[in-house]
Parts: sequence; structure tokens; C-alpha cells
Amino acid sequence: MAQDVLCEVNNCVHWAHGNQCEADRIYVVSHKGEQAESQEETDCKTFEPQH
Repeated sequence: MAQDVLCEVNNCVHWAHGNQCEADRIYVVSHKGEQAESQEETDCKTFEPQH
């Protein structure tokens, strides 16, 4: 399993200095069901906006 998860979405509550993701878990989904064919067909559902 990856030790570091990088993220450039700095308005997420899980974002930390150095583009590190501090979420306990990462949840990524495919727009097309189980089989994505490119990055554009996926989304990170772990995102939570900062308030």
C-alpha cells in the first residue's frame, strides 16, 4: 500500500503541507462503474471542502 498519497487540492480538509493527503482512507470511484479507462473517468470521494 502507498505510504504517501499526494494531492494538489489544497481546499480539502485532508490536504497538508507538501501536497500530502492526511485522510485515514482514500475512496476513488469510476464514472463508468467498475472499469475506468482513463483518469478523467474517476473521482476522489474523500474530498471534503475546508470551512
